[in-house]
Amino acid sequence: MANWNTCQKTLGIFFNDQSLLKQAFVHRSYLNENPNSTQLSNERLEFLGDSVLDFIVTNELYSTFPELPEGELTTIRAFLVCRQTLAEIASSLKLGDWLLLGRGEKVSGGRERQSNLANTTEALIGAIYLDQGLCQIKEFILRQLKPFLEKIKHGEISPNYKALLQELVQTRKTQAPVYRLLETTGPDHDKQFTIEVLIEDNVLGRGTGKNKQAAEIEAARSAWEKLRCSHG
Repeated sequence: MANWNTCQKTLGIFFNDQSLLKQAFVHRSYLNENPNSTQLSNERLEFLGDSVLDFIVTNELYSTFPELPEGELTTIRAFLVCRQTLAEIASSLKLGDWLLLGRGEKVSGGRERQSNLANTTEALIGAIYLDQGLCQIKEFILRQLKPFLEKIKHGEISPNYKALLQELVQTRKTQAPVYRLLETTGPDHDKQFTIEVLIEDNVLGRGTGKNKQAAEIEAARSAWEKLRCSHG
């Protein structure tokens, strides 16, 4: 059984309503194998946490980067709330240790699966918000995001556009991006690679770089910005 006292000590949050904490960790697969359980899955909390996270991050970025235009703020926000970042936060807090999973999900690596970890982070945010209120959840979120924000301020990391594009197309239920090398130019010591990214056979971005990875990132950035602008 999960040790919820240890969990709360790790989080630095002590719940008034313990059932909210437990619900944040209930994966749907657990209920499928335990039909008589009185627990609810964490999906409703995940829905709430997603909106709370978005609001807190938007407000923080608006205050922290007064010089940045809307487009750059949107890009940074997308990076901070994307699945990869949320999964990293979950890993740092060892949230996977407390996930309630069905046997199949457990043996197939469910405790380490990025989607499960990211969803649990959002569900936990929803639970903390309901139990502790806006001030506490704001403090919790910003504490978890502080390392990412500091690195962004100092130019040490930039948004992972390939991950952002992948997440965006998954949300819109389209096919995964496909990267295709168009050409390689220049001498061996100074090659330039040009790559385009296709989604459902449509070219949505093109990028050039000194290696294939850099070119793919530039192509993904172009495609992500185009898709975001076209759908608002």
